[in-house]
Amino acid sequence: MDKEFIIRISGLSYRYEKEYVLENINLSVEKGSFLGIVGPNGSGKSTLLKLILGLIKTQQGEIKLFDKEIGRFKEWERIGFVSQKANSFNTGFPATVYEVVKSGLTKKIGLFHYMKKEDQTTVLEAIDSVGLLPFLKRNIGELSGGQQQRVFIARSLVSRPELLILDEPTVGVDAQNVRSFYEMLGDLNKRLGITLMLVTHDIGTITDKVTHVACLNKHLHFHGNTHEFEEQNKNGLAAFYGYDLHLLSHDHAHSHEHEHIHGGKFS
Repeated sequence: MDKEFIIRISGLSYRYEKEYVLENINLSVEKGSFLGIVGPNGSGKSTLLKLILGLIKTQQGEIKLFDKEIGRFKEWERIGFVSQKANSFNTGFPATVYEVVKSGLTKKIGLFHYMKKEDQTTVLEAIDSVGLLPFLKRNIGELSGGQQQRVFIARSLVSRPELLILDEPTVGVDAQNVRSFYEMLGDLNKRLGITLMLVTHDIGTITDKVTHVACLNKHLHFHGNTHEFEEQNKNGLAAFYGYDLHLLSHDHAHSHEHEHIHGGKFS
C-alpha cells in the first residue's frame, strides 16, 4: 500500500534579507505519524511552521498540503494549530472551559448561530479527549498552564482536523505535568489517528511518544523514525549542533531512564 503524506516539502529555502534561515529542506509527514521537530534557538523552526501554515509565502522550493500546492490549498479547517498560549494567557479572561472550546466552532456555525445537538456533542467529546470533562464549567483562568494548553488543544480538535501542529506547547507548563501532557498527545495520535507535528525542546521527554524526529538547524540534519534517531545520537549527531542532546530510552518493561549524550539537552 502506498504511503499517504499530509505534508511534502521539497527544496525549501527561506531568507530574511540576505541571510538564509532555512536552506534546501526536504521533509515529508506521513498520515497518522507523530513528528517531533527539534533544534536550537534560531534554527528556523518557527519560520518552517509559518511557511506550512501559510502565514508567510514560500520563496524557494515547494510545500504541498494534502497533495495540493500550498498556494492553491484552501481547506485550512483540516489543520489545527496550538501556539505557546499558556505562557502568555490572560488568566482573568472570563470564560469557562466549555465556552473556550465551543469558540473553535465559530467558523463552522457562525458567531451568533445556535449550536445543534451534534455540535454540543462534538465540544464535549473534544474536552473529554484531553481529560478535562470534570473541569467543564471551570473558568479557564483558574486552571494550571498545562490544563490551559489542553483546553486550546480541545478547541482545535472540535473542527476535527486531520493534522494538529503544536509550537512548543509546554512553555509555561510546570515540569511535573509535562509527562502527562505528552502522554495525552500520544493518546490522541494513537486513538484518534490524528497526525501530529510538534516543535519542542523536550526531546528527552518525547522520544517514547513520537514516531519520527526531525533535527533542524537551518539545514535538516536528520529525519527518520525514533529508533533511527536514537542510533544517530549514539553516533554523534550532537556534533551537528554544538548543543548537547538529552535522550530518553525506554525498555520493554516500560520503565524510563535517561540516557545522556554528553550529559545535556537542547537549550
